[in-house]
Amino acid sequence: MIKLADVSYVRLGTRDLEGATHFATEYLGLDIAEQNKGAVYFKSDQREHTLCYFDGDPGDHVVCFEVEQRSDLDEAATQLEALGHPVRRGTAEEADLRKVREFISFRDPTGNPIELAWRPAHSGRRYHGQRDAGITGFSHIGLCSTDLARDEAFWTQVTNARVSDRIGDAPLLRIDEVHHTIAMFPSTKPGIQHINHQVETGDDIMRSYQFLRDRQVKMVFGPGRHPTSSAKFLYFEGPDGMVFEYSSGVREIADELLWRERQFLFEPMGFCKWGAKPAIAEFNK
Repeated sequence: MIKLADVSYVRLGTRDLEGATHFATEYLGLDIAEQNKGAVYFKSDQREHTLCYFDGDPGDHVVCFEVEQRSDLDEAATQLEALGHPVRRGTAEEADLRKVREFISFRDPTGNPIELAWRPAHSGRRYHGQRDAGITGFSHIGLCSTDLARDEAFWTQVTNARVSDRIGDAPLLRIDEVHHTIAMFPSTKPGIQHINHQVETGDDIMRSYQFLRDRQVKMVFGPGRHPTSSAKFLYFEGPDGMVFEYSSGVREIADELLWRERQFLFEPMGFCKWGAKPAIAEFNK
């Protein structure tokens, strides 16, 4: 079994690197860690970077998960190849671009590009966002799925992910005590469905709601509160149609033996206990 330690970073292609950088710093509240020709790296916590925008196809989405040991990469590659998922080992130059020592890449059953990295870099420089959004760190990703049952089986049988709850057939998967690190939603194509950053308080969510609304950023869901993770949330649209989420107060599952996964209906009240209705295609199948 592939043991995922944490979600590490996201890489997003864009045709407007300057505009994406402006959004990430002035609106989303991230900190530029590094800028070089064709790519900008952003900090949101103690890690060297958790988001990278690069010159490229806006449909080019990559999410990376950290593994704890170098041997985990070899074991993962062997297991994935045996299951029919071709694996590519990153070059030293590619690893340098990702700020990791080594990595491998493959595609999940839907076709989402996934990377597994060993020793992603942390930074001695403290995160300090150019806008005070209250961000405490990059927390989880939503993935598109063309077959939820098949993809749930892959992530729970091939990796250490476990189901915390389901909304309809859409599973929310944890790899540690946090309620979910991976959320999968129905789609007709692969891609990252949303990117989540945790913020410190519900007040931070409401301040960002007012700030972003005043600047005509498109709100697509919330403010609200998830009945699954108990987190207060706000979803809004960024460059190239990517959906970003702030959330605060996410549930932690400390005792595996006492937790039983729950079933919620795939309807607005399954997503928000306050009654907010999503304007997100994957939440309205």
